[in-house]
Amino acid sequence: MFGIAVGAFAQSSCDSPAPASVGTFSVPTLEGDFEGYACNGVNLANGAAWYAFTPTTDMGVTISSNIEPTQDTRLFVFSGDCNNLQCEGYDDDSGSGYSSVITLELEANVTYYIVWDAFWNPGAFSFSITETVIIPSLIDFSSQNLSIFAAAGSDFNGDGRDDILEVSGNQINVALQQENGTFTPAAYVANSVVHAPSWSLTTGDLNDDGQQDIVCGGGSGVSILLSQTGSNQYIEFTVPDYVFSQRGNCIDMDADGLLDVFMCHDVAPNVRFINNGNGTFDFSQGGLGDTPDGGNYGSVWIDYDNDCDMDLFIAKCRGGLSEASRNQLHRNNGDGTFTDVSIESGLADYVQTWSSAWGDYDNDGDMDVVVGASSFSTGHHKVMRNNGDGTFTDVTEGSGWDLFFGTSIEYQPADFNNDGLVDVIGGGNYIAVNNGNFNFTLSPAEVGSGCIGDFNDDGFMDVASGNMLFINEGNNNNFIKVITQGTESNSDGIGARVTIFTEDGAQIRDIRSGEGFRHMSSNTAHFGIGEQTAISKIEICWPSGIMDEILNPAINTTIVAVEGENSVAVEENQTNTFNIYPNPVEEVLTINRENNSTPARVEIFDINGRLIINQSLQSNQINVSQLSSGIYTVKLITNSEVATKKVYKK
Repeated sequence: MFGIAVGAFAQSSCDSPAPASVGTFSVPTLEGDFEGYACNGVNLANGAAWYAFTPTTDMGVTISSNIEPTQDTRLFVFSGDCNNLQCEGYDDDSGSGYSSVITLELEANVTYYIVWDAFWNPGAFSFSITETVIIPSLIDFSSQNLSIFAAAGSDFNGDGRDDILEVSGNQINVALQQENGTFTPAAYVANSVVHAPSWSLTTGDLNDDGQQDIVCGGGSGVSILLSQTGSNQYIEFTVPDYVFSQRGNCIDMDADGLLDVFMCHDVAPNVRFINNGNGTFDFSQGGLGDTPDGGNYGSVWIDYDNDCDMDLFIAKCRGGLSEASRNQLHRNNGDGTFTDVSIESGLADYVQTWSSAWGDYDNDGDMDVVVGASSFSTGHHKVMRNNGDGTFTDVTEGSGWDLFFGTSIEYQPADFNNDGLVDVIGGGNYIAVNNGNFNFTLSPAEVGSGCIGDFNDDGFMDVASGNMLFINEGNNNNFIKVITQGTESNSDGIGARVTIFTEDGAQIRDIRSGEGFRHMSSNTAHFGIGEQTAISKIEICWPSGIMDEILNPAINTTIVAVEGENSVAVEENQTNTFNIYPNPVEEVLTINRENNSTPARVEIFDINGRLIINQSLQSNQINVSQLSSGIYTVKLITNSEVATKKVYKK
């Protein structure tokens, strides 16, 4: 039966569901009783509306409450009978406005129960069932139950394996990954958690004791939970200031070697907690995202200009064309200050978004971005290519994202099939699989959104979502993982740029703590390398500016890189492949090379071997006016050669 059923009242129990078909339905106030059913490890809440849908042919359907005006909903789909229901799908917040969207392949003459519960809101709303062409999945996952509700995926105990954690009340529950891919529960206790992580959770070693600390972003404030060395106790640091938290991050903002905390504020300028190194933090507000009415949602720290310090992008969720509604890019000036370069970069877009996914999607050595829409009211998804000169070009048309009309609050990058190309998860239970050259194929993946990490240590990225763990089934492609341990920089190496080199070229990763919107993903740098069987070197630029180089690492392994253990000694080599002038130089250095058409990157080091400038060579000129007087080494890097020369800056 096809059509529209307006005002069709669902029944409140599995035994007497309302009939459903392809069409649109109005759901009344949810007043049913909880009956003990669960799906994907999530219990059906008290108050539910039950519908029964029985297709007469095999078909794909999309079930969605993403109908204006949207309402915060949760959606469950079961098969079987009321005494033995089987979970077919669960979703919470894949659509805009906290709406729910599930796409399923259904069998003919099988009854499916579509159930909406009152966990978030018992009020009336509408949903639709539409026939959908099912796209074959390109990446397969198996699922298993989790004993905790996944909020973060990080190496909690320092053994090199990604663990899963939640904060519940004053207790920190951790599933510690073991060598055989199983998990052992562990519990830690905080003296207080005033602000539960209702909006975001982030981890990082804030007190430099080798154990992960926790930043909880709550609806009225921020709680920083600091580990107490040698015990299972955590001590809370918080301030009385009101903060309507959104995405939080751990990042060294003032380059003192200590991780600070940045938190997006929904209704006021953003806030910072500057680490004093003694378990206390100086609270400050403003300076990064100063629009008075907030709208700051998904913050992410990336090195977009390849100068080895982390810049800030803020996804805005306000709608309309006000100042508070445009996305923001803040360039790190390297001295603890930042400059808003949103407009000149081309990223001052008004698309309504909660998060963005940053990755080098074309493997040309700089970070590009997918700005994912949470609503199409002010624009569509955007794919923005980094031009290497501080600007971005819109390459959405023809990318596949221009034809994608699902929305989400979560967009995160990862190479899920280990082919050496960064994919994107987010948007109605899909993974946008990167085909190269800014072309993506949407692959169904009923993993929702969650914490990304290698949760069985097999080299393929998995997803922990809610009470479920989705294990990537993998393929024959190879990989390498890099764990960063800072010495002069923060102990986690957050903010480092990791580059690997194979015969296919180079790949880059930034070590981040907090991306997407709500969840925390692993900050181990993961690289798929496809069928390549060798990596010539790993290059790491640390937040301190120290450069390390690890030659010929073994593939399909995890490398622990300690800052300074493999530091690069930058010496001039004799070469005629390029010349530099003037020398001495005052403002602009000209690089004259034999083959100007070959892609190249320029790195400039000071006399102590610290990387000062790192950028793609778009023209033959480099602005060095900001450098102090002294001797520098200029390194020119192409796919076939690395050559260096000395220059004196006046």
